[in-house]
Amino acid sequence: MVNVQHNPTLLKIYFYFRTILAFFLLGAFLIATPKNVFGALYPQLFLWTILSYLGICLFTVVFAKPRKLVHSFNRIVSSLIVDVLALVLLIHASGGIESGLGYLLLVIVAMAGIFIRGQLGIAFAAMASLLVIAETLYLFQLQQVGSKGLFSAGFLGVLLFCTAYAFQMLTEKLRTSNLEAAAQAAFAAHLQRLAQAIVARMRTGIIVVDSNNRIELINDSALRLLDLSQESDYRDLGLATITPLANLVSNWQQNPQSGPPQVLDLRAGQQARVSLSTLDLGASARTVIYIEDHRVMTQQAQQLKLASLGRLTASIAHEVRNPLGAISHAAQLLAESPTISASDKRLTEIIHQHSQRVNQIVESTLALSRRKEPQPETFDLNQWLPRFVTQYCTGQNVIIDVEIAEERHLVKIDQTHLSQVLTNLLDNGLRYSRQHTGTARVLLKVDKSRNDDISYLEVIDYGPGIPDEQLVHIFDPFYTTEERGSGLGLYISKELCEVNQASLHYHRTTAGLSCFRIDFSHFQRMF
Repeated sequence: MVNVQHNPTLLKIYFYFRTILAFFLLGAFLIATPKNVFGALYPQLFLWTILSYLGICLFTVVFAKPRKLVHSFNRIVSSLIVDVLALVLLIHASGGIESGLGYLLLVIVAMAGIFIRGQLGIAFAAMASLLVIAETLYLFQLQQVGSKGLFSAGFLGVLLFCTAYAFQMLTEKLRTSNLEAAAQAAFAAHLQRLAQAIVARMRTGIIVVDSNNRIELINDSALRLLDLSQESDYRDLGLATITPLANLVSNWQQNPQSGPPQVLDLRAGQQARVSLSTLDLGASARTVIYIEDHRVMTQQAQQLKLASLGRLTASIAHEVRNPLGAISHAAQLLAESPTISASDKRLTEIIHQHSQRVNQIVESTLALSRRKEPQPETFDLNQWLPRFVTQYCTGQNVIIDVEIAEERHLVKIDQTHLSQVLTNLLDNGLRYSRQHTGTARVLLKVDKSRNDDISYLEVIDYGPGIPDEQLVHIFDPFYTTEERGSGLGLYISKELCEVNQASLHYHRTTAGLSCFRIDFSHFQRMF
């Protein structure tokens, strides 16, 4: 197989070599000495040949581009043939093989072995050998050379073949080594791109900072968890400029210790587990920050908690509901007695009222413990929410305003659970709005986070809001400020959100209104 080796640098060096060689031969010819061997037999032939050859060499150096020429098989072969013919003519003009110019053919044959693969590279050695032997035989017939010249021509032919084979083998080994190195480099680059893609798309957020807390690497998950724009480049920026983790990292760098991961509120409604480690790179060390979405681990803990709660409430229900039913039934019978006084009848009403409240707590606890695994579905809030509001408002004198951005809002959640959560939130919001303003009115607002495709739903009411001292307790079970409340509404709502990898939290809007916000997980996320 004939092919051209792609090495423009070596080809450029060879072009300069042949040009310098032509200048040297021309200079040696022009310096006339009694023992000058250059052009000794035919001086005019030597002069015109070396001038023509020098012109070709200069033209090649000035106008030819090795990077383009190295891909042209015909041009390389033509240049090598011109070199062989020019040297054979110079050898002939200088009196034959005994002039010593024949050994310059070794360089040309070596270049042919490097640039041309296959049998054609050996053909140059054969062509040069035949031309040298033919030229020597011609001069031998003219009695210009003796038998010693014939031996020199044959020996030079052997050297030419050996040179061609040697350089072809050496070039092939170098080519094979280069191909292997290129393949290994390509594989290493592939592994590097693969590792970068995995780091960029993994669910765990990763930030790598240097000793000065300047960011060297931050992946997409970290940007999403920190609510940062993915279109900006944060490399070489200080950690304190984009994230509240700077103090944590600085304290850890001063006293590195592998303690338990810390759960932090990185943004509203987004809790994350943050852990740190040291990456030793020899002369310098780096700090690696791992950020994980706390909702996934909360969901797993919630499943274990519900399993334990189910077993506990199942036994409590039998122990509580039977005596509770007996107490309630006895109070009813006592209230129906004709001899009971008015004050005693009021006491029976209190017994019956609180029995119903305890029964409601038991029912709510049983419903929570018996809840089935979520059946998440992917749907568009733009279409689902108006239908839910229409069904909820049927038969009620309430006003629910819906504000949805024009874009699609795909979410993945159990629709039954979402309906239950919204029902609890709307009941609370409408009740407090009516108490505070006299009108039962609530605003439902759907939008997306600024740097990802994750939607959220806000339930905004016009009530007085929750005092700051009560905020830490509003999601605790059995905590209520209502006389008739069970204290499980918000607790169950938060549990239902977490089991669907969503989050529920409370905050005030910029206008100071009371707002419960549901942050959904990404609709493509696996459960």
